Amino acid sequence: MQFRVPEILETDRLVLRRFNESDLEDIHRYFSDTVATQFTVRKSYSRLETWKALCVMIAHWQIKNYGPYAMVEKASKKVIGISGYWFPYDWPEAEIKWALVRNHWGKGYATEATKLVQYVALEYMPEMKLISFIHPKNEASIKLAMRLGCVLERKLPFRDDVWHVYKHPSQ
Repeated sequence: MQFRVPEILETDRLVLRRFNESDLEDIHRYFSDTVATQFTVRKSYSRLETWKALCVMIAHWQIKNYGPYAMVEKASKKVIGISGYWFPYDWPEAEIKWALVRNHWGKGYATEATKLVQYVALEYMPEMKLISFIHPKNEASIKLAMRLGCVLERKLPFRDDVWHVYKHPSQ
């Protein structure tokens, strides 16, 4: 299925837009933080690895016509995280993902961005059933998934661990 979702979304505090090469330094603050990435990419990235991850997020839009948004804080104009759609070749289903630079945790940014992403999916991709693929020790993401109305659907062996599949509500 090929969908065409808006390339720019906005909340009171955030602009969600497609990533571009100039976002490297901002998003490297997330990818280089071992604590922030412990349940996602599961290691600290070098600048080169961050650049490759950035290229993949940009290319995802080219391939699928949807993808992860750069979460830009309006006040600072800095990229503070990621929220959007994700469906790499080895994922079990299309996902709504989120990730945040650690010094922005606990401020409601991930909830704010991801609620909008979830709403846009219902409007522009109603046929697509979406999950969030969460490591079972990632308590903060599990709590956010529950706030978004997700339900634990199943546990799935993936790569070197067992991950939880949270199903997002559909229309």
